[in-house]
Amino acid sequence: MTTTRQIHLASRPTGWPTADNFRLVEVGLPELADGQVLVRNTAMSVDPYMRGRMNDVKSYVPPFQIGAPLDGGAVGEVVASRSADRAVGDVVVHGLGWREHAVVDAAATRVVDTTLAPADAYLGALGMTGLTAYAGLTEVAGTQPGDTVFISGAAGAVGSLAGQIAKQLGAERVIGSAGSAAKVAHLLELGFDAAFDYHDGNITEQLAAAAPDGIDVYFDNVGGEHLEAAISVLNRGGRVAMCG
Repeated sequence: MTTTRQIHLASRPTGWPTADNFRLVEVGLPELADGQVLVRNTAMSVDPYMRGRMNDVKSYVPPFQIGAPLDGGAVGEVVASRSADRAVGDVVVHGLGWREHAVVDAAATRVVDTTLAPADAYLGALGMTGLTAYAGLTEVAGTQPGDTVFISGAAGAVGSLAGQIAKQLGAERVIGSAGSAAKVAHLLELGFDAAFDYHDGNITEQLAAAAPDGIDVYFDNVGGEHLEAAISVLNRGGRVAMCG
């Protein structure tokens, strides 16, 4: 194999990205150096932070460059290796998505066990999304059995997992806010004890009705009015995990 295909950023979007902002390009594959592996990507993660990297502005990570491939989380199979630590056939996660094949330093990959979960789960529930929710609830908020937990933006990738994880941690009541009736229904299907549409009225009043005994943990995905509402019903000793 001497060539592969990549998705390049062709132009910087204004507003929502469109297909015109991207270009599918066939490129040559470099020879592997010592310590590198060639990975055939099978899935990649498209995440909200990537939109910010499409702008030519200074941020916590450099912007994507015009005419160059984008990058991001990916999972795939090692098809060639010059590393003693990675064998052909290993399934690994790494940071060079947006391409069919990636030449990666073996040290920048992590082998995953596909007998425990599908490979693409390591980009979601067992990847950055799930670990963000888990760390926020445990390392930051110290969620305990019996807690009442409120999650804003609960229908999003992190929020929806945070609610389910909170229940697994023993939370007595988990409440979520979302932006539509369909999303509220989805949260209830996921096991949230209560959920409300923040468009339906005053957020503080809706939260107080859903949490008559107050809340012990607030997992904040949005800030603003939601944060003010959460503070107004936060019990003594309550904790706030701010995400984003």
